[in-house]
Amino acid sequence: MAKLLVVDDEPSMREFLEILLRKQGHEVSSAGDLRAALARAGEGDLDLVITDLRLGQDSGISLLESVKRTSPGTEVIIVTAFATTENAIQAMKLGAYDYVLKPFKVDELRLVVEKALERRSLVAENRVLRHRVGRRGEDVQLLGRTPALEEVRAMVEKVGRARTTVLVTGESGVGKEVVARALHAQAAAGLPFVAINCGAIPEGLIESELFGHEKGSFTGASDAKAGLFEVAGNGTLFLDEVGELPTQVQVKLLRALQEKRVRRVGGAADIAVSARIVAATNRDLAEEVKQGRFREDLFYRLNVIQIRVPPLRERRDDIPLFVEHFLSRFAAEQGRASPRISPEADRLLVGHPYPGNVRELANVIERAVTLCDDDVIRPVDLPPALRGPGAAPAPPAEASALPQSGLDLQAHLDAIERQILVQALERSGGVKTEAARILSLTFRSLRYRLAKFGIGGE
Repeated sequence: MAKLLVVDDEPSMREFLEILLRKQGHEVSSAGDLRAALARAGEGDLDLVITDLRLGQDSGISLLESVKRTSPGTEVIIVTAFATTENAIQAMKLGAYDYVLKPFKVDELRLVVEKALERRSLVAENRVLRHRVGRRGEDVQLLGRTPALEEVRAMVEKVGRARTTVLVTGESGVGKEVVARALHAQAAAGLPFVAINCGAIPEGLIESELFGHEKGSFTGASDAKAGLFEVAGNGTLFLDEVGELPTQVQVKLLRALQEKRVRRVGGAADIAVSARIVAATNRDLAEEVKQGRFREDLFYRLNVIQIRVPPLRERRDDIPLFVEHFLSRFAAEQGRASPRISPEADRLLVGHPYPGNVRELANVIERAVTLCDDDVIRPVDLPPALRGPGAAPAPPAEASALPQSGLDLQAHLDAIERQILVQALERSGGVKTEAARILSLTFRSLRYRLAKFGIGGE
């Protein structure tokens, strides 16, 4: 069911179109003049506007311009009995979907409406798909039977159908995006789920990514671009690692949350938005507020409902469930039967502390499925960090300590680097900025290295 607005200064025509379009299953509102039409269109949730060209002393072209400025994704059909080539060309240049002449055939109008809504749907879907390019499987299953996970599941079921803003907290890799997708599935299944990692976008581009930009607003802006608030439509916008946002963007995000409106970079008009916001962070935002790195007013606006996802070490009884899940998933991806876990490998999997949480476990299982030679995963198929200190060769004290048998240098160095990264994370309590300081790395360099070894989670 689409939301339509019919605009005509003739009551009989408005009533006829309302009846016709409601019979097609649409939600239809109407307006008899430009002022009322602008007020309704300003709410920003319309899929299609059908307007007469002449609205008393006003013009439907003015309505077309306003709709395309404030809600670019809304389609507009111009209907008129006073057609001129100039008007038609002007309307199409301004973004009208079509130009229909009175008197029109009912079937003709039905078809134009259907095609206009189909284009709106395809454009929105393409934007979401482009944003999702390169993403892995989108599992919304909340795996686990431990009390800690049951609490998370209960909270998701309780607040999922509301459109309240939710803040999901937890260490990197615990599955915060899975929780966000589960919330989305409760209330907005079939609508866009748009995710952005706020820490992965360069500071100079994050504002344009979120709010969009107009053509020529900065070097390289060759075309106007809708921001992710617009792309998400009535669905969900997931702001991962929201604690990484620069201060100036925090200000604009606060305004968007308060007023349900955004303004593109270089734009002069506000655009109404209606996406539900789910934010996530592995930082202690309350502490970030105290340190002056995060706005207090934005924190309270985001922290309406908080869901904490516990680390894997607090729910070890769930590890076998994840192992089984990832075995099936990666075996299917590789076109092979799902291997079983040997008792020795099983003990290692359950006993590991997983500083990278569920994301690290997923990478461990993907590696094991890839490397195992038969239908059994053994300790040798697991990473050195899981097999214990003796699994990887000790680093040579000096260059001359190279073993007679030789070694795989890259694997040797990777094992050492991974162990040091894990130790730094453990010493810093999982706070990546502190781990970066301990290792004398920039934050971005640390994040790259963590991702390289599968311990740099979401």
